[in-house]
Amino acid sequence: MRVAFLVAPEGVEQVELTDPWQAVADAGDTPVLVSTDSGKIQAFNHLDKADTFPVDETVADASAADFGALVLPGGVANPDFLRMDEQAVAFVRAFFDAGKPVAAICHGPWTLVEADVVRGRTLTSWPSLKTDIRNAGGEWVDEQVKVCEATPSTLVTSRKPDDLKAFCEAFTKVFAKVARG
Repeated sequence: MRVAFLVAPEGVEQVELTDPWQAVADAGDTPVLVSTDSGKIQAFNHLDKADTFPVDETVADASAADFGALVLPGGVANPDFLRMDEQAVAFVRAFFDAGKPVAAICHGPWTLVEADVVRGRTLTSWPSLKTDIRNAGGEWVDEQVKVCEATPSTLVTSRKPDDLKAFCEAFTKVFAKVARG
């Protein structure tokens, strides 16, 4: 199964990209880096520049139909940039419209808020997103990982890098159900 990792050209928290990426690869699936621009993305370790990673597909050329699932890493600037890009928001919304699972960590749910897909769902995130999620009709909880099976898609969320192990275990289980059909 191909799994899209949607990130902005700058601002993704590196460990929130690399750990889930490795979990997808370890599960036998194919991670694909999707961004709003071609070339490379610049990851960060908090506020410091970290490594760069090559973009596999641009969001303009990508379709949710070509993927089995979506991962939204965090980093403060990353989802803030994505939620201002109409094609990125539409790409995220398309996964929910198609009933495909989505996993988001830390600040990643900001893009979900913009896509208007949190209404009626229970999720977690970095605590500063609590009000945004509630204002968008979602229920925010302070839990290491939250799996919300409200239709049409299963949503797996976590709060921060310290939650990555539980996050990766949870979303790979959900994604495996999809892969098995």
